[in-house]
Amino acid sequence: MSRICPLFSGSKANCTYISVDGGSFLVDMGCSYKSFLLALEKIGGDLSEIRGIFITHEHYDHIAGLKTFLKNNNIPLFASNETLHALARIDSLPSRCDAIGLDGTEIEIGSTVVSRFATSHDCIGSSGYSFTAQNGAKVSVCTDTGILTEDTVNNLLGSNICLIESNHDITMLKNGIYPPYLKARILSDKGHLSNTTCAEFLPRLLESGTNRFILGHLSQNNNTPLLALNTAKTSLAVKGAKINSDYLLSTANPNNNEVIPF
Repeated sequence: MSRICPLFSGSKANCTYISVDGGSFLVDMGCSYKSFLLALEKIGGDLSEIRGIFITHEHYDHIAGLKTFLKNNNIPLFASNETLHALARIDSLPSRCDAIGLDGTEIEIGSTVVSRFATSHDCIGSSGYSFTAQNGAKVSVCTDTGILTEDTVNNLLGSNICLIESNHDITMLKNGIYPPYLKARILSDKGHLSNTTCAEFLPRLLESGTNRFILGHLSQNNNTPLLALNTAKTSLAVKGAKINSDYLLSTANPNNNEVIPF
């Protein structure tokens, strides 16, 4: 059975576990290595089954434990070439590791096809990923993007399950404690998806076959799970979709998340 678990999701740490076709993959390593091992054990995951780790971009909440992880495990690292260069520049890679650039669209690992797509964030080469199993089941991870470009959209459509960013409530952010430059960054096309922008896209995903949504990377200062959920449900309800009937919806906690089959 294929399954996904956002082991960590939010402003402080991000790491997603995906098990498919008898193996597993990681997206990001923004937690400490020790915390990752504890979280993996808690969901019954096995280090020996991990076939690769895919990094979305070089910001600290996505790579904090990467160097230690790679030092302790002979597991290939995948990212855009720009992200790999950035990781080397900030000394986040061990002297020896199997690093593979993904500026093409697809790579096949065993019987799983992994697609990298560009996201719109304030760093060069930021990425999202889709994993398609041998039986055609598809899971996608898309966070840290200020907008959804047509290329991003085309890669997400047809996913059975999608972990998608619903970072902030716009009103909370504008009235919050962040300095003006940080508010402007988050609200920009190179920032983060708001609840509203995320919610507006969900009906299109639903029409393409997605029946499970995980709202991820929620800001702990500018959002609440209830706001994110209600914004998403309202957008889907306008299209006549009913929760727990036409689709399933949840938010990813900072940690201790459930394992979701797909």
